Amino acid sequence: MTHPFEIELETTLPASPDQVWDAIATGPGIDSWFMGRNEVEPREGGTTAMDIGGNREEAVVTAYEPGKRLATRTDTADDGRFMAFEYLVEGRGGGSTVLRIVQSGMLGDDWQDEYDALRRGWPFHLHTLREYLAHFPGRTGVPVFAMAPVGERPVEQIRAALTRVLSLPGQVAVGDRAHAVPADLPPLDGEVTWSDDERIAVRTDDGLYTFHHFPGVVLTFHHLFGPNTDGTAAEAAWQRWLSGLLA
Repeated sequence: MTHPFEIELETTLPASPDQVWDAIATGPGIDSWFMGRNEVEPREGGTTAMDIGGNREEAVVTAYEPGKRLATRTDTADDGRFMAFEYLVEGRGGGSTVLRIVQSGMLGDDWQDEYDALRRGWPFHLHTLREYLAHFPGRTGVPVFAMAPVGERPVEQIRAALTRVLSLPGQVAVGDRAHAVPADLPPLDGEVTWSDDERIAVRTDDGLYTFHHFPGVVLTFHHLFGPNTDGTAAEAAWQRWLSGLLA
């Protein structure tokens, strides 16, 4: 049985409307702060696509007003599920921009858990968008996704392993310094910008690194801004790092 839902958010971003538009309405822009690899066909009736670990989800552009409004909608599945997104961009004084987001649609039988996950995730994603616009303006990031199963290990054990390899204290706080030396990758040295029960985010001079841990799985959604970054090699190296995390 499906269930309708709607989530509304608003945030003020330290960037011009054009910069915000590029970040939310172009594939390279979305790659720089959101999830997976993204494509946007810039017209009403066009197609958007997000690919995470080989899982591709497409949607149709239902509204396209450059610099102002973007809306998309997935097809309706056989069980009635679908997702719709609307982004509204409005310039404000002092070079800032207000971004309003509405996510709506129909969720499935486990709609309460799905809704809660979406509701918890958006503040983090908007934080990452703000970090991108504030610290890497005019640049595009290479998205790096890696995922490793962790079986039935308690989330506390997963969290402890992450904090240990990142040289962080058990109680991670914003402003803490993180350090790691992943094999076949440059050293990671940066500042914690977000920490909650499911995620740790670290900003370095050349990237936004995010580590997520949920029951049964640990994963990364990194955005790398260094010159000549090889996304394929970076994903393979971070995959090995994650796989060895609890070995």
